[in-house]
Amino acid sequence: MKIKEFTQEFIIEEDRDFDSAHASTLLELKNGDILAAWFGGSWEKGADVAIWVSRRVSGKWERPRKAADRRAVAMWNPVLFRRADGSIRLFYKVGATIQQWQTWYMDSLDEGESFTEPKELVEGDVGGRGPVKNKPIRLADGTVLAPASFEGDTWDAFVDISYDDAQTWQKSELVPMRRSCFEIQMVDRPYNKYYCFGKGVIQPSLWQDATGDVHMFLRSTSSRIFRSDSKDGGKTWCTAYDTGLPNNNSGLDLVKLPDGTLVLAYNPRENLPNYYKGPRTPLILAYSEDNGEHFKELKVLEDGPGGFAYPAIICNDKNEILVTYTWKRERIVFCKLVYEK
Repeated sequence: MKIKEFTQEFIIEEDRDFDSAHASTLLELKNGDILAAWFGGSWEKGADVAIWVSRRVSGKWERPRKAADRRAVAMWNPVLFRRADGSIRLFYKVGATIQQWQTWYMDSLDEGESFTEPKELVEGDVGGRGPVKNKPIRLADGTVLAPASFEGDTWDAFVDISYDDAQTWQKSELVPMRRSCFEIQMVDRPYNKYYCFGKGVIQPSLWQDATGDVHMFLRSTSSRIFRSDSKDGGKTWCTAYDTGLPNNNSGLDLVKLPDGTLVLAYNPRENLPNYYKGPRTPLILAYSEDNGEHFKELKVLEDGPGGFAYPAIICNDKNEILVTYTWKRERIVFCKLVYEK
């Protein structure tokens, strides 16, 4: 797999209307333009943090505008998804803390130019149902799976399942975990692929393979990307296990290309010794041609000092891979990669 063309650009210019931007999501519009969203404000958790959107029209990004704003409580982690009827759904979290998250959504019937009034995803829910960071996927039978997780005393992942095109949701079983300890110390730890050191796993990224099985890669506190597999359409999952891929306790995302190749966007770094996180640089793309068993480096997106993280990745049928990510918690970067096999 080779990259023929590469475009990398800021969505947000320096005269932006907020100091911090993070947790982007993107979707290709029907005419080939791009819609992106993220949360922005003074800083994560700030009461002034709102959900912002911008469209890339004819190769140029429009000035970002607010899509949702509570003005008194923080907003987080937007996720874009196209429903079967062609409308675009924008999910996002609302809450002063992660433990208080409620999930809301709005729809766009005009390719991101405007959005409907917000609605609660699961009435009365506290903790955050629905997609937590990464995009839902649609299975071959039309079922929609939203990658979800909870962050409390432990970190736990699951999927929300919809059989009616993202209107109503049923929560899957939690992904089983074997937590060996909650100590931060990672040096000379006994290896067992089922051991997860620390709180656990969050923020799944999903794919369905050619046999119909569903899989997830997971951010973990254990210095590795973890994985779990489902043979029943996401209702239940096997015990999460270590893939061997480094993870610095930062968000990741992957996409399955039309030919079945997986492309993973992540920071290939472990946690620092005696700490539960690692530096969020470099940021790379890697690909797998064997259903996620092995990966090869495809492209280094960033490798300098600073924080480059929380990628979102999609593809289309024109041999294009599209990525957004956080740049130093200040701006959002967009990349387009044209590839050949």
